[in-house]
Amino acid sequence: MLSFFHSVREDVAAVFESDPAARSYAEVLLCYPGLHAVWLHHLSHWLWRRGMRFLARLNSQFARLLTGIEIHPGAEIGRRLFIDHGMGTVIGETAVVGDDVTLYQGVTLGGTGKEKGKRHPTWATISRSGPARSCWGTSRSGTTAGWGRVGGAAQRARQFHDRRRARTHCFSATASV
Repeated sequence: MLSFFHSVREDVAAVFESDPAARSYAEVLLCYPGLHAVWLHHLSHWLWRRGMRFLARLNSQFARLLTGIEIHPGAEIGRRLFIDHGMGTVIGETAVVGDDVTLYQGVTLGGTGKEKGKRHPTWATISRSGPARSCWGTSRSGTTAGWGRVGGAAQRARQFHDRRRARTHCFSATASV
């Protein structure tokens, strides 16, 4: 397990790699709500795994109020997640986000239905999702081999997962059918 400060260094480096508008360490540390949401999620997830579910949810709601980004404490977030212009971004309870992922404003990794168990998508390592993209269901999206860069406003995709016959919808609010 990485120390928190090592994780902070990696996250800041990911911002400088992904965002040409990042000018200084002070600016990134103080003015990037996507980073604040991820760091507060680390605390929420730690509480969640130790059975302190109410405190975890309370912290996640504080993070949502502070940043406009909602990450459920049960979500598994990989290293170096960068949420740029993250207002309205939602990551659900059973969602899994891999390493080196960049999400833009308004992305939803949401669940479908009320069934127990895995009901949110998995967003794989080294991928990007464009703004206003919504992914619902249990399948995988954003794999390194296939979906390296995914534009939200330009694309509507349906992916069917054969093994479980689960259905995931990934679409944009402005996409044409």
